[in-house]
Amino acid sequence: MKKKVFILLPDGGGLRNFVFSSFKRIGEENGFDLVYWNNKVLPLKKMYNYEEVIIPSLPVHPFTLLISKARKDIELNLSKIRFEDEVYETYKFPLSFIGLKNCIKSILVWLLIKLFSSESGLLKIKQSITYFERKTQKYLECKKQLEQNRPDLVFCTNQRNTQNISPILAATDLGIPTVCFIQSWDNVPKAMLVIETDYYFVWSHLMKKELLAHYPFIKYEQVFVTGTPQFEPHYDNNLAMPRDLFFKENNLDIETRYICFSGDDETTSPLDQLYLEDLATVIRSLNAKGENLGIIYRKCPVDFTTRYDEVINANLDVIRVVNPLWSQNKVSGEIVPTEEDARMLYNVCEHSEMVTNVCSSTIFDFVLHSKACIYYNYEQPQLKKGIRDIGQNYNYVHFRSMPSKKAVLFCEDKMKLEQLVLDILHRKVSNVDEGQKWFEIVAGTTPEKTSAVIWEVIANILS
Repeated sequence: MKKKVFILLPDGGGLRNFVFSSFKRIGEENGFDLVYWNNKVLPLKKMYNYEEVIIPSLPVHPFTLLISKARKDIELNLSKIRFEDEVYETYKFPLSFIGLKNCIKSILVWLLIKLFSSESGLLKIKQSITYFERKTQKYLECKKQLEQNRPDLVFCTNQRNTQNISPILAATDLGIPTVCFIQSWDNVPKAMLVIETDYYFVWSHLMKKELLAHYPFIKYEQVFVTGTPQFEPHYDNNLAMPRDLFFKENNLDIETRYICFSGDDETTSPLDQLYLEDLATVIRSLNAKGENLGIIYRKCPVDFTTRYDEVINANLDVIRVVNPLWSQNKVSGEIVPTEEDARMLYNVCEHSEMVTNVCSSTIFDFVLHSKACIYYNYEQPQLKKGIRDIGQNYNYVHFRSMPSKKAVLFCEDKMKLEQLVLDILHRKVSNVDEGQKWFEIVAGTTPEKTSAVIWEVIANILS
């Protein structure tokens, strides 16, 4: 008899990894019955004829978001003490005191943090979250769906969304095994584990070590190293497009060599548009000296600010916008990836000379195509009090995984950017070899087989 696995999709984060990948096909080939437990991310039955159970549009408990904010900061406080490391302070977001409602919420969160910043206090905080969530209609409806469908296992596609809490609690209370996939390479130190499951799937041995260190209640045998499906498309040569066709479809000049500027979200790099402007200035200077270069600007998929517009419009002679193929969910308003974006990203990597950005994981996408990466690491003169310096990003825990400083090409001085770009183009410097070593540390040694590995581990758990 086929084993039924519920794939919990609380948001669009799991689409790329577990819908628009080989994950479903491999699972079915291995004899599993897949059902997407869908929090109205996309109408998968209508669009793809995939089996799904729709989670009703019901809110989490009003106290859950408040207590979860406190839980995150308490965990960061405890990590700061446990590891004797000030970096955990930089993962916190400031409380808002604008408006009466925000003031009341922030005071409550502040009080919870003050009262419960201890190991025993954290346990009480987590117990209160589960207590309140079990009182919600969402929990009751999820429990009813599980009782009606009787899955053998619930696989949660990320660990960071409070929408996960009720479904996972319902499964746990019914004795159904639960698995959680840790979504991103930087998530563990940032106190983003909002649920507790029977098992955890992580990208690498590094991430397993981090998970066990930050969450002592998790046991070694509960954590499995599987890799991540995120990078599987880069091993699919069927996604490759001829250079002339890709350039024609995206209004690129076939004679021009393009450098990709991969945009960041506003929190990570609030002055990101100024680094794009610096690159455009360098490209124009190099072209005046005989090069024929341009910029492919690929924005951060969830960034809809207008902060780049002035720079782009002033540099249309060298900048071409090639946007990621993401779309807005008409129900939730969430920006979600599309199936076509895997092909787009593959070919942006393949047909660019290099990528430049502020601390983005796109370095890994590009080194898989043997392309170098520049990280900007100098302050902009426009930096003012209250604007976050991008330099703090490189102090984060996940950047300590670099095998050496040569894993990426840091530009520490705007005046040296032109020479660095030129040296990469002329093959004088590269981070590709060290970058690929870094990728293996972060994502494992068999990233092209991740979906198969995940199903193999699920099979072992169920047997």
